Amino acid sequence: MKGFCLEVSGDYACFTRPEMKVERVSYDVITPSAARGIFTAIFWKPAIRWRITKIEVLSPIRWTSVRRNEVSAVASPRSDGIFVEDVRQQRAGLILRDVRYRLWAEFDMVSSEDPAKYAAMFDRRATNGQHFMHPYLGCREFSCREIHLVKNPEQESVKPIFETRDLGFMLYDMDYSDAKDIKPMFYRAKMVDGVIVVPHPESEEVFK
Repeated sequence: MKGFCLEVSGDYACFTRPEMKVERVSYDVITPSAARGIFTAIFWKPAIRWRITKIEVLSPIRWTSVRRNEVSAVASPRSDGIFVEDVRQQRAGLILRDVRYRLWAEFDMVSSEDPAKYAAMFDRRATNGQHFMHPYLGCREFSCREIHLVKNPEQESVKPIFETRDLGFMLYDMDYSDAKDIKPMFYRAKMVDGVIVVPHPESEEVFK
């Protein structure tokens, strides 16, 4: 099955490092799980499972610091709600700004249905700008400013940044194979001339 390519951009993004317990600190680039979430926001069916294969970084990696008000409690239907002033906390965050990526993905069939049908459905939705929920860049408050389906990537004038760096261990995705024991998966991300090749989830490069 052929893959799909989306180009996305946004004013801000935060792909939170899970080891940072209090302050929000972003990874240097988008994670495969966040990229998968963008494809899922456009088209999702129980019969398919999206898999990211490559990430192209199109804009230089830039940072900015912010301070945000957050609440430390969650409202419950069995409670009387929460009083924001009592649970408000101000937290600092180190986030990305002016991001732009080209994301490559394929989907694997969970059922025995015809994949061509689902490929056509995604192509149509992405071309028409349809989505089940607005795609965002890590955190919901950082929505995608622009998103479009790239049908001829080789003809794109914007090339990945000319930078190579070892990005260290990065969150790959969550392992949902056991609903009672959902675990994070990690991989060693390396960017070569602005391109990150994402391994298959069953690869030895992915640590569970």
